[in-house]
Parts: sequence; C-alpha cells; structure tokens
Amino acid sequence: MKKLLLSTAIVSSFVSTPLLAATVYDQDDTQLKVGGRAEARANVSDNNESATESSFQDKSRARINLKGKTKINEDLGAFGTYEVEIADGKNNLVNTRYLFAGLSTAFGNFSYGQQDSAQVMLTDYTDILATFGGDAADLTDGNKDKRENNFVYSGEFDALTVQANYIASNTKKSDSFGLSGMYALPIGLDLGLGYTSGEQAGLDADQINLALRYTLDAFMVSGLFTTGEIDKIDATGYELAAAYKMDKWVFQGVYNYQEVDSKDTENNVAIEAIYKLNKSFRTYAGYKFEQIDDLDDQIQFGLRYDF
Repeated sequence: MKKLLLSTAIVSSFVSTPLLAATVYDQDDTQLKVGGRAEARANVSDNNESATESSFQDKSRARINLKGKTKINEDLGAFGTYEVEIADGKNNLVNTRYLFAGLSTAFGNFSYGQQDSAQVMLTDYTDILATFGGDAADLTDGNKDKRENNFVYSGEFDALTVQANYIASNTKKSDSFGLSGMYALPIGLDLGLGYTSGEQAGLDADQINLALRYTLDAFMVSGLFTTGEIDKIDATGYELAAAYKMDKWVFQGVYNYQEVDSKDTENNVAIEAIYKLNKSFRTYAGYKFEQIDDLDDQIQFGLRYDF
C-alpha cells in the first residue's frame, strides 16, 4: 500500500490540476475547503484570425471551487463539490464546471450532478498538459467530462478502482452509461479498461478505452487507445504522453491521433515546459504541431497562481 501511495504522489506531480485548497471550516465532523486558480494566458496561431480578430488571443481565466464533506454516522458520510470558471472578462462569461453531491459509504461513493463520466480517470492518463493535448479520446459523448444529470458510483478496493455512471441527457435519445476499472501495480504500472454505450442524438454510440501508465522516479509515460462506433461509422484514436520532472521544471509531450470513417480528424504533437517557482505559482509555454491540412501550429503560454 505504501508503494501504491508513493506511485500516486509521483503521478500527481506531473498533472496540471493543483492539489492546493484551504480548509476554511472544520468543526462538528464537517469540513469545507476553498481552492482555485488565477491564470493569465494567451494563444498565438493563424487559426485565430478572422475579419475582426488577430492571431493573438487572450485565454485568461479564473476558477473557484468549494468542496465540503460531513460525517452522518460511523458508516455514512456526505460530500458536495462546486467549481466555476470565469473567463473573457469583456463578456463576463461564467461557466459551471462541476456541481454535484453524494453519499460516501463503506462500499464506495454515490453521487449525482454535473461531474465526469467513468471514463475520465482513464483519459487523464494522457491528458496531462497545461496547454494542449487530450484531443483524441472523446469519440462519443458518453466519454466526456463534466456531464450534467450524471449518476456516478466510485469504489476503491485496495489497488483496484472501479467507476460506473449513467447520464440522463437533457437531449432526447442521448442517454448513456459507462464502466471503467483501474488497477495500480506496486511497481508504478497502472492499467485501465473502460466501456461506454448509449445514444447520441438518436444514433447508437459505443466506445472502448484501454489505458496504460508507468512512473519511475522523475519519469512518466502513458498511452490511451480507444475504438468506437457511431451509427455503424467506425472511429479510432490513440494518445501517447511522456513527462520528465527535474527540480522545479516539468517537460511534457503528447501525440494525438484520431480517425473517423477513415478520415483523420486529429493528428498533432504538443510539447511544453512548466517552471514551478513554488507550490502556488508556475509559468509555462507550449507548442502544438498540427499535421492536418488547413490547421496552423499554435503557441500558448501563461502564468498561473493556485490557491
């Protein structure tokens, strides 16, 4: 178990999601944490150009999240999460990312609301960059993160994590369900398998995900292979990722490829460097090499403060 916890800590040092949060209330078996980020960032690419827009586009944003939990009795607890993103100050764009609540039991957690599908713990293997990446995984809607009307079960059994979800979509004939499992070996190797099925605007949609991740000291490599079908149209994709941590630096790269009905829909390589001045502040820059005609390369850079 100690080796498993160490492996989890190593993986967490690579991903862009911060582990910071301030406990603002902790009393009577009830706890509330507040966290978030302020992120000033920009994207430069000819893809941004239009009759009125230049190639330089501001992508700055802020996020605020609230996470609470309480103990009901010795065998039952409750939890809730809310996260909002504020971007584009000119138009005051506010977007709810997560809004869910649930119960924690000895058999696992049960929750409902706007939250990730069961497949996200697998797609996170390769969706590691602060700038780009994660382009090839979502062949079907049932695979995506931050889904509304989402019923989720999550259970941990030693080295095995199991998730299941059902999405009662706001759109007619678009419900879906999914199952996934991840097994963490003590040698730093994580294996994942997932399946999602349902309808997408009235069309049958199925997807299978296979994921692999290996961490060793400062190195991490991972891969995701996915295959699916939407109304008898075949789709496949894969993502390959690698990361190396050196003192306060993290160097990362991802290759994304997706094919739908024998046509390339994603084909790119993204690389980036992150410099963490401390646990709260970092700066980063990334470059995306597009391999599809009519798409131009992109540069993205930013400064981020986590709290």
